[in-house]
Amino acid sequence: MNKKQNTMEIIKFGHPERITGGMEPAHWICYFGMNHENAEGKGHEQQVGAVWTDIWGTVWQKEHEGVMGFPRGNPLDDLSNMDKYHWPDPNDERLIKQIYTMTEGYDKKTHFLVGGHRDTLWEKSYMLCGMENIMCYLYTEPEAAKELLHNIMDFQIGIAKHYLAVGVEAVNCGDDLGTQIAPLMSPEIMEEFFVPEYRRLFDMYKQHNVIINFHSCGHIMPLLETFIDLGIDILNPIQASANNLAELRRITQGRMALQGGLSSGLLVSGPPESIRAEVKRLISLLGKEGGYFCGPDQGMPWPQEHYEAYEKALEEFGIVDS
Repeated sequence: MNKKQNTMEIIKFGHPERITGGMEPAHWICYFGMNHENAEGKGHEQQVGAVWTDIWGTVWQKEHEGVMGFPRGNPLDDLSNMDKYHWPDPNDERLIKQIYTMTEGYDKKTHFLVGGHRDTLWEKSYMLCGMENIMCYLYTEPEAAKELLHNIMDFQIGIAKHYLAVGVEAVNCGDDLGTQIAPLMSPEIMEEFFVPEYRRLFDMYKQHNVIINFHSCGHIMPLLETFIDLGIDILNPIQASANNLAELRRITQGRMALQGGLSSGLLVSGPPESIRAEVKRLISLLGKEGGYFCGPDQGMPWPQEHYEAYEKALEEFGIVDS
């Protein structure tokens, strides 16, 4: 089988020939501004100290080399101003043109066509309002908070229509919903405010058999059944320091594929021998019955020697016994 077929076997808990690091090979497309760029297309690649405003009006500042900037200005910190806010238009030619041009060179036989919804809902809400503000508004201004979330998802659904028009086979969505020890929000808040909006987008994709890869850092164990019910196909990055990986696998086995699990702390500190041993352990723990992509549980600049140790171990231990 080719690499694309192998990936599908992993996702379906089928019979892949090897375990890989992620959904590959992929041909990525996105709308202009998805990665927090300003009107000139400049964003996180800028030098430390750079300040810019993205297409949503959020102000960003680059503070550390090799790490994305931080939101430092929120256009909707007061929700009473929402009626004056200018929402980005998902049909704006300036934003969507590249969705269509980026498909050039895509070979459906060998590659997945993958679209993106970075900051799908929760993260976009706190980038617009500020995290402390939106968490208070969920209690003090619940109807305004629901309107905010609904408008954000209206935009994502508008973008999804363009992704579907070009034939995406998978989408990357995500919101960091966990701290190191617990979800950020109660199950009641999740069910009342967020699940209905996620369902609007995910149901649309599931009707077209699009694979949903969802990213959420932190402790997300109490959310697993919600993720499965929403139709998420792949969950990443299953942060090793924040979750019981064995229990996480038990709950999701045969129901939702996993990606990640390799401790970023270990990848930073090493040594290579420990990284090699951990890759072997994770493949046995999470991937012996399919549904697992073995990779780091965060994205950051790694020591080259340590990342190469991971890659070599995955090559060595990723071959699936026939």
